[in-house]
Formats: sequence, C-alpha cells, structure tokens
Amino acid sequence: MSSLQECRIIFMGTPEFAVATLDYLFKNGCKIVGVVTAPDKPAGRGMQLSESAVKKYALENGLNVLQPVKLKDPTFLDQLQSLHADVQIVVAFRMLPEVVWNMPPRGTINLHGSLLPAYRGAAPINWAIINGELETGVTTFKLQQEIDTGDLLLTEKIPIPENYTAGELHDEMKLIGARLMFKTLEAYCSNTLVPTPQIDLMHHSAEIPLAPKLTTETGNINWDSNAKKIVDLVRGLSPYPTAYTLLESKKLKIFKSTYDLTEMTESTGIFQSDGKSYLRFSALDGWVYIHDLQMEGKKRMDIASFLRGYRFSNGLDNL
Repeated sequence: MSSLQECRIIFMGTPEFAVATLDYLFKNGCKIVGVVTAPDKPAGRGMQLSESAVKKYALENGLNVLQPVKLKDPTFLDQLQSLHADVQIVVAFRMLPEVVWNMPPRGTINLHGSLLPAYRGAAPINWAIINGELETGVTTFKLQQEIDTGDLLLTEKIPIPENYTAGELHDEMKLIGARLMFKTLEAYCSNTLVPTPQIDLMHHSAEIPLAPKLTTETGNINWDSNAKKIVDLVRGLSPYPTAYTLLESKKLKIFKSTYDLTEMTESTGIFQSDGKSYLRFSALDGWVYIHDLQMEGKKRMDIASFLRGYRFSNGLDNL
C-alpha cells in the first residue's frame, strides 16, 4: 500500500465525538468500507430504539453499518473479515478483543483525548480539567492488549483556558482529533510514520496521572477543599455528569462557578446569599460562587433566575 486513497478502512465509534473523525475522513476521500457502532438502545420516555450518532451519520452517507452485540460473535467476525480492511480506526468505542484489533494487516489505530501516556483511561478530558491542567492534547496510537498502552503515532497539544468546561474542551478536541487522525493515516498508509513505544516517554520518577471512569461519587463536592480545586471539579464535570452538593437537603447540580480567595472564619460548606444575585459556599481558603445550576426537580438556570423563584427555608436573616 502506497497511499491513503488505496487504504481500505473500517471505522469504529459510537457518540458524537466520533462523528467528527468519521466525517473528516469521509469528506477527504478515505475509503470507508465499514462502520462498526453500538446496537440501537431504548431511550426516552417511550423507550423507543435510538440509533447512535455514528450510525445516523453512516446511514445518511450510504456507509455499510455493523452493530454487533458481542464483538467475538462468529457472524460478526466473518462480516469484518469479508470487508478486507487494511486498517481499523477506533474513536470512542468499547474495548476490542485481540481477534478484532489484530485482524487487519496494518492493525488498529485509536484516537485518545490526552497526551499519552498521561491520562490513560475512560475520561481523559474530564480528569485533565479536574486536576487543573493548563494543557492537554490528542494522541493517535496503535492498539494492543492493555488499554491505552500501544505505540504512539502522532500527538497535538491543546491549551486549556482557565474557564473552560469539559464540554467546551470536548467540542474543540473532537475537531482537532479528526484532523490528527487524517494526518496520521496519510503518513501511516504511506509507510512514513515510525511508532514510538510509550515506555520511551515515561519517566519512572514522575507519577503519570490516570483517567478512570467517572462515578456518581466523583461529582460530590468536598467543601473541605481549596476553592480552586472545587471550581476545577465543577468545570471538569460540566455539562455532564456535573458536580453537586446539597442545598437545604436537596441535591444541587452546579455547571459553572468561580472562586474568591480570602481568609475564612466560617466552617466549610456554609452557604450565603443576598437572595438576588449570589449564592456562595465556604471552602477551605475562600468562597465558591455558583453561577449556573439545577436544583433537584427543577430546570437548569442562571443564579439570578434561580434566586427569584427560590425561598430559603429559614429566610436570609441568618445567612
């Protein structure tokens, strides 16, 4: 194989993040011989079957779609083999068994939302912001047995502005990642790209941050923390799954917050409000101001709208 135009590609992905790469490859003339995505799932109040974002795009553009329930299913493996792909591309899909990722002669390339080997795992975008990083990036790499450990192909750095949320970084990263994957394929299919083992970039004296799967407990705000750390948690979990706390025994989801450092005399976790323009909670070294929120059972709204309709159980005299 001497060029990208001759390369037969199978694309694997499910959410909107993956659509950006599939769209970029398709519109730039890549030969997509198959698209593998998740099976349709019941969703909404009526629990009607819902198609993945990748499936919708593939069908709209006449691409061949495969939706295996089990990736080791013999029928699926036969279908995959019959497509005679040279290489497989994986973006935001599930873990692949070796029989799948090792099937094409050129193997399988993954796009990951971090500068590997940092932030290996399921939620790299979120954890980079939660940890207060000023920079992250995207990486293309060859899949192998252990998750996110394969040889690196290309990377591109992305600065993280101090007010960025995970949602904003996600939207920027999916476009940068799409271009990086195309660039990777161009070089890879013309045999001009030399993979770099991740071990070559790992410094044994430095701890490499990981990006484990987010849980409900991840978003539970600990007010015995520094104010900036709390705001970074809010940013890193916005708009989903969101950081949260309790306000008068009701769950309060927080989408946007800022902080003001000051010497504190109040206990941590105490809230104050003027009933009109601000709601703030005491942290270890300052106040965290809530700007965008959703009270349990209510719609998401800005702080002024929330305070117009909310009545504190004990009034505001003692706040």
